[in-house]
Amino acid sequence: METSALYRVQREDLPRLQKMLTECFAEDPLYHTLIPDPETRKRLMPELFECDLNEFYETCEIYAESPELKGLLVVSDEAEEYDPIRFYLTEAWASLKTDEYLIKEDRSLKTLWNFIRGRDYLNSRWTAQLHQENRLHIIYLAVSPGARHTGVAEILMDEVIRYSESHRMLISLETHNEKNLSFYSHFGFKTFGIVEKDMGLKQYCLVREPQQAQTGDLPWADTRKG
Repeated sequence: METSALYRVQREDLPRLQKMLTECFAEDPLYHTLIPDPETRKRLMPELFECDLNEFYETCEIYAESPELKGLLVVSDEAEEYDPIRFYLTEAWASLKTDEYLIKEDRSLKTLWNFIRGRDYLNSRWTAQLHQENRLHIIYLAVSPGARHTGVAEILMDEVIRYSESHRMLISLETHNEKNLSFYSHFGFKTFGIVEKDMGLKQYCLVREPQQAQTGDLPWADTRKG
């Protein structure tokens, strides 16, 4: 996804965004489920987001609303060509680094085991059911707590939608917070399915069709539950 309407994040911006994500997801159900101990969670979350941002800087597009970095958008354009060797090496490095952090911060290995059990909540494999490569996938959409309700999220989302409409692309994303559903519904997202395993956590899988798509234009129709 190429756009001049948003600020393309630079590597030197990543530490500030790491702090933002840590603040934004401090109460997210995903991290409370996978890292139930508060002290372990406090130590781990900055390290996990540092790992994520370094991985996504190499494999995705990271944008902010402006150089002020009040909001963050990480998006993967599934229609773009990519270097598979670079992609898988980057992904493998991030996975090893994540495991290192999990073991270092909880030597009982309970947190590592939670991440293994919860792997279906930590990936976007459900999107394979869409059978759609002309698609944008939103990995992170976050707004600094001090900038919420100021239109920052709308700036980021509006640009994703503008781009997707101009290229007739599907948009996909997932959230683990039921409170977010009304926000995404406002932008035309619908629930495609719900991932619910044995950890008491739900992953809501959402999609938005391009408005000019006709009924039956996409290779799926009904909401599914996984």
